[in-house]
Amino acid sequence: MAHPVVHWEIAAKDAAKLNSFYHDLFGWQIDSAMPGYGLVAGDPPGIGGGIMQTEGDMPPYVAIYVSVEDLDAMLAQAQSLGGTPVVQPREIPGGGMFAMFADPEGHMIGLFKERT
Repeated sequence: MAHPVVHWEIAAKDAAKLNSFYHDLFGWQIDSAMPGYGLVAGDPPGIGGGIMQTEGDMPPYVAIYVSVEDLDAMLAQAQSLGGTPVVQPREIPGGGMFAMFADPEGHMIGLFKERT
């Protein structure tokens, strides 16, 4: 796969409640050391993800993150194909960069670039 899915994210109005829900449902171990973001370790063959606290009027969503080499170029290509940029490239504290777009049907898709 040229651009594999490398992370998933569930954004929630009540992240603490969803952390408990998914822990109880699937036995996920969720590291909530980072304020507003619980990291879920990926046990092979699965991939890791996170449960994020939304803020203000931000709606809840579920998104996947795809590995890319050039965030700006991929956002531009998504837009040329009918997507809408939602989050411009930004740093992730401790590693890499991300951006997000909505596909033509409104699904949130994240792009991830590893720190080099």
